[in-house]
Amino acid sequence: MALRHYTLDFNLSTAADPAKTVPDLLSIFNEQEMTETVHDTNGHGYLATLVGKNGRLAILRVHSHGLVTIDLQCYEEDNIAQLDNLLNALEKELKVLLNGNITRVKRLPPLVRGAKIDRYLPTTDKRMIEYDIDRVVYEEDSEYQNIKILHSQQFGNILVLNDDINLAESDFAYTQAIIGSGKENYAGKEVLILGGGDGGILAELVKQKPKMITMLEIDQKVIDGCKTHMRRTCGNILDNLKGDCYQILVEDCVPVLKKYVQEGRMFDYVINDLTAVPISTEPEEDSTWEFLRLILDLSIKVLHPSGKYFTQGNSANMTEALSLYEEQLGKLSCPVDFSKEVVCVPSYLELWVFYTVWKK
Repeated sequence: MALRHYTLDFNLSTAADPAKTVPDLLSIFNEQEMTETVHDTNGHGYLATLVGKNGRLAILRVHSHGLVTIDLQCYEEDNIAQLDNLLNALEKELKVLLNGNITRVKRLPPLVRGAKIDRYLPTTDKRMIEYDIDRVVYEEDSEYQNIKILHSQQFGNILVLNDDINLAESDFAYTQAIIGSGKENYAGKEVLILGGGDGGILAELVKQKPKMITMLEIDQKVIDGCKTHMRRTCGNILDNLKGDCYQILVEDCVPVLKKYVQEGRMFDYVINDLTAVPISTEPEEDSTWEFLRLILDLSIKVLHPSGKYFTQGNSANMTEALSLYEEQLGKLSCPVDFSKEVVCVPSYLELWVFYTVWKK
């Protein structure tokens, strides 16, 4: 059973007098058979909770610094029209009572908490976004992560790993950016993909007739889910682990990369689709940064002298984390140059940075 949480805020030019505003508001709550309990705020305005039938709970607060807030909670099965009427009546009454003192009125859409389908996912800088997700089409727990594929009316099916959006069927812009935005010629080339279990990168590169693509994906269950439910992204490329110009190895990329380094194996392109740049600002203490540095160093060692390394960075808002990543590029076993591109990835709802790295 889900809970709906409504909010109504009034910003004021001067603090409101509870004695002049609260009685008329209480009469509206009383009409809904909601009982008031006043709480001591130690001089910080007025605070009351009001409890009514069907589990409704309201919090009325007249703050001492020029703000009036109303929070209303109810179960999702409650009478929505009746609740809207209650909020409309409160808003109308407050506009009359606070006439001339209001600088802004803000009424947000209800937040649905505890629903079977979670529609809320954060951006990298911790802003909450509500998606139009209407169903879960796939969910599995592998030994590595929780895997969900959720359906969005706007973005199609979305691959979500450990509650982090990875890729939606709408996100061809991501795939294009991480393979060079159409500026590279992969014909006859040796390509290494790290991760990429959604199959989007592999499906696009095969079209360009490379000599061979080796894809290292650790989680078979990601492949299984995507080949069934992300076909607008991967087509039929994940139906077989081997094709004329590609092979998918379901293995941890780290020992494979180390083996390639020992063997002197070289690639024209290395595409890292494993993880975004960590947002932690303590790279010497964060294990994700340690993993990123290891992958980066190993990848550069297997990169042909004239080759290129492509990877995602993070949100364009995460400027400090991106700067730290660029510092790491200066600490590799061989000197490198890099460029970056900012791309709008539809389902991310934020601008995303991609890097191209090459040996000097």
